[in-house]
Amino acid sequence: MMKQATTLEQQIAKLRSRKVEIADEEKAKEVLLDIGYYRLGFYFFPFEKSYPSLRNRDHMMQDGTKFEDAVALYYFDFDVRNLLNRYISRIEVAFRTYMTYYLSNKYPNDSIWFVNPSVVSQAFCDNFETTCYTSIKKNAAIRRHHSKYRSDQYAPAWKTMEYMTLGNMLVLYQNLLVLEDKRTIAKHFGINQTAVFENYMECIRCIRNICAHGSVLYDTKLYYRIMRGPAGRLTPSENGSFGGAIKVISYMVGRVSTNRRHEMIVKLNDAYMRCINKNPKLQQIIEDASNLMWDLPNISQLER
Repeated sequence: MMKQATTLEQQIAKLRSRKVEIADEEKAKEVLLDIGYYRLGFYFFPFEKSYPSLRNRDHMMQDGTKFEDAVALYYFDFDVRNLLNRYISRIEVAFRTYMTYYLSNKYPNDSIWFVNPSVVSQAFCDNFETTCYTSIKKNAAIRRHHSKYRSDQYAPAWKTMEYMTLGNMLVLYQNLLVLEDKRTIAKHFGINQTAVFENYMECIRCIRNICAHGSVLYDTKLYYRIMRGPAGRLTPSENGSFGGAIKVISYMVGRVSTNRRHEMIVKLNDAYMRCINKNPKLQQIIEDASNLMWDLPNISQLER
């Protein structure tokens, strides 16, 4: 039988039936209307007696679970998502800028080298119009370009690539035909192997998408393993987890700016301390789920 929508009162009653302690019912209703019962359920999950099993769940909570515990975990995740968005943007811009600069100067007589089959794979060239440019040419700057240069099929790289997504840029990099082109870009970020660079950027793209879409972040499990590289050797529990992703992001931010890396680490620690100061038992939940020690002396190791 299909489940039906529930009222705030029914949601409160259901949480209480699962042994969630709710001291301020009106405040709880306000939070549920703000965050949503379903979304908040992801942050109640670590407090369930059957956690981390997803099978045969009855959603009964551990003794002493408070409504505020899940809310604190939610806002920790919210803060970290917003924080990482800022620093991932720095990586994305640096990647786009250097790739555009290097290849546009290497191929100075071809301003649209990104669709040149001697530079990029034929498949990428064939699909560029439908997979990328259809949306890119909706931007005002690109529309103005085509209004002025009516015979151009595409705007030059330094205009076009400004509006490509991180995913688009990564696919373009993967489709470069000249290995030395890929190596030069990877080495700019201190990475000698192109496969490692692609792996790191795919990790960053994955975390960026989670941040952008507001999904649960702190217990993210990547769908592939992070490769060994200059971000450091990762333990088996780290290399598919959020903790491993943080090490990759920290490394890449540091290649852009050591000051920004230090700033990011301090702010991550601040978000963590705000959370565990509300309830110290959240410390173990966060560290177990993320596979990362979050206190400042440990997280500062990411700067090395």
